[in-house]
Amino acid sequence: MITDVVVVGGGPNGLMLACELGLAGIRPLVLERLPEPSKEPKANGLLGQVVRMLDHRGLYERLSGSTEPPLPNSAYFMFGALNLDLSLLEDSPVHALPVPQHRIEQVLEERALELGAEIRRGHEVVGISQDEDTVTVEAVGPDGPYRLRARYLVGADGAHSVTRRLSGIGFPGVTYDRMTVRSAHATIPAEWVDPGTGSLTVPGYGTVPPFLPRRTERGGFSYAPLPGHPPLLSTTEWDQSGTDIPMSLDELRASIQRVLGVDVPIGPPDGEGPHVLRRLTGGNTRVAERFSDGRIFLVGDAAHVYSATGGGPGLNLGLQDAVNLGWKLAAEIRGSASPGLLESYGTERRAAAHRMVLNAQAQSALIAPGDDVTGLRAVFGELLRDRNTVRRLAELTTGADVRYDMGGPDPHPWVGRFAPELDLHTSTGTVRLAELTRTARPLLLDLTDDAVLAQTLSEWHHQIDVVTARPRTGAPTALLLRPDCHVAWASASPHPDTEDEQALRTALRGWLRPTG
Repeated sequence: MITDVVVVGGGPNGLMLACELGLAGIRPLVLERLPEPSKEPKANGLLGQVVRMLDHRGLYERLSGSTEPPLPNSAYFMFGALNLDLSLLEDSPVHALPVPQHRIEQVLEERALELGAEIRRGHEVVGISQDEDTVTVEAVGPDGPYRLRARYLVGADGAHSVTRRLSGIGFPGVTYDRMTVRSAHATIPAEWVDPGTGSLTVPGYGTVPPFLPRRTERGGFSYAPLPGHPPLLSTTEWDQSGTDIPMSLDELRASIQRVLGVDVPIGPPDGEGPHVLRRLTGGNTRVAERFSDGRIFLVGDAAHVYSATGGGPGLNLGLQDAVNLGWKLAAEIRGSASPGLLESYGTERRAAAHRMVLNAQAQSALIAPGDDVTGLRAVFGELLRDRNTVRRLAELTTGADVRYDMGGPDPHPWVGRFAPELDLHTSTGTVRLAELTRTARPLLLDLTDDAVLAQTLSEWHHQIDVVTARPRTGAPTALLLRPDCHVAWASASPHPDTEDEQALRTALRGWLRPTG
């Protein structure tokens, strides 16, 4: 038997891809090496554009437990341990979703199973080969070795990806060995915490706001009071001597004293674990030399890894890899993809990955020790008083600046970007645009006076959703959204003419082939 898609890796990225394929009617097979979901503390939440993406799939409500849409952070954020004053912006691109990674995986697995995915745990891939039509996978499961064939294989199996290695895809980049990061859940004196702001007041040092790292000449310190968990304390130091001694709270306490210059009495964490207690030395920033090889594709950490810069860049980027690839893979399988659509996955997502490399490198430079870096930070801090600078850095950090090249002359400013926030007045009431994209189908939003654009695409109506509505002030008059919610075409004309209609058809044919 030949299955359509085998996904190697049952972490967040592989499960997100399974959800996207399921929405398109494809039933993937997910092979996960671990026999059961990991409870090891990893990411503590999601940040930026990916939060809005989850809202557009109906997953934000499941993860947040709230029926309210995600709201942007209007206070402070960070870039290289420097404050970004988001109150300077009319509409902040910083959306945060504080939820542990094991919960993210749980929700995505539940949704993938609802949509028809098969998930096999305790199954390890040990061999891969491909020909012109299929990929052959050799795996070992609880009952022994077996072989299966698939039309496509996707490696979502992490930084040490077996898929990438067996496919012969290089993983060039830089390894850093100067930095040591120590992290632990711990208790701190209750009287040091401001109940109003959540800030930590350290006698002899000063105030440390929550989730905003502090840099000194000797290193970095951060304090993260995550909901439902003991505070997570972290330090960053350079050029530390290596050791095989297990990490301990005493080691973290000594590191905090070196970084801040004062003692912080920390104690064992309260509540049930597992709790964080780790030491990480060095790091990697790498991007795969290509994101595909024939019928094999890479997503997430299998395609890119980054040195720690805050905000979980790897997980946020990987989930969006999955969303970008899912609809394209499904369209290719169904025969509705335009020529070259699958190749655009690597083009678009490698560009986004390299953009994140720029982000990681810039932040690493700003938190490094030394008087010269201190001078750089002073100048940089002056630049952060400018609204435009704050916006550009906030968009870079959150991935909101990603703009895919959709082709065509002089595109609308929204073309290529993720769909804007819109409240639409339809015949059945007011609805958010995010609520119209939960099926992951292409969407034409016709806000023209007589809905003329919807009428001109009658031959496409079985492949795309068409919604007519009254626009809000300042909105465009028409939007064409790809299944990944990026704007493929937009118009600001209240009375579209033949040229507008032709531009819309051209944009649609750029990635979708008529099938009926």
